[in-house]
Amino acid sequence: MARIIIFLLTFLGIFFIFPNNVKSEEMSLSTLITVRNIPYSECTKVFNTDNIKLFYLVIASINANRFKIDEIQSKSGYILFTAVNKQFLASVSNVNTKQGMLKITPVDGSYYFQQGILTNIYKYIELNINNPVKVSNL
Repeated sequence: MARIIIFLLTFLGIFFIFPNNVKSEEMSLSTLITVRNIPYSECTKVFNTDNIKLFYLVIASINANRFKIDEIQSKSGYILFTAVNKQFLASVSNVNTKQGMLKITPVDGSYYFQQGILTNIYKYIELNINNPVKVSNL
């Protein structure tokens, strides 16, 4: 009986001592809020929607994340916004008729900021890309 208890305790101890080596797709909270150097390749993303719908989705995403929109230029397709006391430029362009590209870059050229700013905007767009965009005339 003592052998069985020792075996079970040893077996359970192995699971607690050695962490799970399976890589998670989701980033941890500390990765999202920690300031770090962001590669330029993570600042651009292509979405399977036209650039007009993507432009409205970017505005909605910035607003939903409670970032401050400083300036919107719909003709040239850019949005200037402030997140965590740092200004960013979101630029929307056409890849082809069915794809649009979003590029979010810091205005000051320093790519030392939180990863969560980009991740939250991208996730909002991906979640709402299939919903119809309703533009209201004010």
